[in-house]
Amino acid sequence: MNSFTDNFTINGITLTAQPICRQSEVLTPDALAFVAKLHKATAGRRQELLEARRERRQQISKGQDPRFLRETESVRNDPNWRVAPPAPGLEDRRVEITGPVDKKMTINALNSGAKVWLADMEDSSTPSWRNVIQGQLNLTDALERRIDFTSPEGKEYKLRPAGELPTIVVRPRGWHLPEKHMLIDGTPIAGGIVDFGLYFFHNARRLIAQGKGPYFYLPKIENHLEARLWNDIFILAQDLLGIPQGTIRATVLIETITAAFEMEEILYELRDHAAGLNAGRWDYIFSLIKNFRTRGPRFVLPDRGQVTMTQPFMRAYTEQLVRACHKRGAMAIGGMAAAVPNRKDAAANAIAFEKVRADKTREAGDGFDGSWVAHPDLVPVCREVFDGVLGDRPNQLERLREDVTPDDRALLDMSSTTGTITEQGIRNNIEVGIRYIESWLRGNGAVAIHNLMEDAATAEISRSQLWQWIFSRAITDHGDVVTREWVEDMLDEEFAKLERFEGDRFADARDIFEEVTLSNEFPAFLTLPAYDRFLYEARDGAELSEKAALIPA
Repeated sequence: MNSFTDNFTINGITLTAQPICRQSEVLTPDALAFVAKLHKATAGRRQELLEARRERRQQISKGQDPRFLRETESVRNDPNWRVAPPAPGLEDRRVEITGPVDKKMTINALNSGAKVWLADMEDSSTPSWRNVIQGQLNLTDALERRIDFTSPEGKEYKLRPAGELPTIVVRPRGWHLPEKHMLIDGTPIAGGIVDFGLYFFHNARRLIAQGKGPYFYLPKIENHLEARLWNDIFILAQDLLGIPQGTIRATVLIETITAAFEMEEILYELRDHAAGLNAGRWDYIFSLIKNFRTRGPRFVLPDRGQVTMTQPFMRAYTEQLVRACHKRGAMAIGGMAAAVPNRKDAAANAIAFEKVRADKTREAGDGFDGSWVAHPDLVPVCREVFDGVLGDRPNQLERLREDVTPDDRALLDMSSTTGTITEQGIRNNIEVGIRYIESWLRGNGAVAIHNLMEDAATAEISRSQLWQWIFSRAITDHGDVVTREWVEDMLDEEFAKLERFEGDRFADARDIFEEVTLSNEFPAFLTLPAYDRFLYEARDGAELSEKAALIPA
């Protein structure tokens, strides 16, 4: 790769981005051949599944509510099947820390005292080429204990002893995101296959030698057929490297409304590789709004901050998730505590910690086996709560929650949600949405805003709520109708308040935010137009750009 303008093809994969330092350690010929085989075996099915997503959304928009599937009733009614037993390093998951795979976060997460680190290549990571490759390098460097970091202020970050480090679980990108800097026959490879394939190829044997294994979180899955595709990829990957079947373990995020109706089926498809399910709350709410956004008042929710886990439809979702998991011997992992401690404000900190403690107490009491936090300071809070419920037990798989009755209508009972739409809620969605996208465009996908750690799901729910409120002509608590013109006025006002700085990307962020919030059409994911316009390095003229654009949402 000699120049910025040259594309370079290795084993059938054309690389189109400007090379970065140490890239050749990740993109070895053997690794690329491995990724190419995964792509070629699955690209057609992935496209079919993405098309099926669009068809399902159209059915829902026309009034067809999801229900438990008749064709998979035998799977749900069969009492005998179970997922594989917990894998080494995944028996105890009482506190998991999440965050992107930059150097500082990698070291902080591994030193946090958590049981698991969700090493995130998805919603808290901007998928720039530099981040994609550097993340792979950081993970391998961490496993080899050769990672360190010195901050601009001179603070040194180094790893604790190996026995004190959490189990690493990698979250690759979802099926909808392409990696347009890696092409086969002019077609981008799925971002998820790039992330999974490179990490697995380079580290599977290393992880096994360390007494653990290659473990993954699977995001944005919408049905059991998408889980089946991942399972087939796992089987192929293990065969190609001569690794025993069942070595891979995957935890699926139930963060789409359609997946909530197929939780047992998803576990069944992955049963030899399944580790559990996770309640991904913000993306779940985003998915609800996205699918039902044109269906009228029954599906209009109040301010984002008022849609808590105690609302009836969210209680139905989490309780049915625990029941489905424990019935099948799988772990149930709770949602994110997004608070970012403010060490300069003891009073604010105390309030934040109490909210986290209450949230984790509810989850532990409901039967969850563990939960997520976004900041190392919250690890002791979460651990203390789960210690109090679990004691010496690694989990509470024996709590079957047979008191919970599967109820597909309860999952859609949004009309019982209490709360109001407020002008402040509208303004907050605008401010947080633009501030998040601005940071994402600069390469940082995990952003502390108002003492909360936000990722792409926050921006998604912020813009989708605004789109739905405008479409529905929703009414605020003061009787004002939410119109496009009013939102545009507030957007001007909130944008003017933002503190600008040299090199900021606020103008670009506003363009993206307006496109995904105020357009008549509703883009399925805001990250797709943002990636296309600002992160994708088009290398070879119009023809390449045209081919790379042929990827459905």
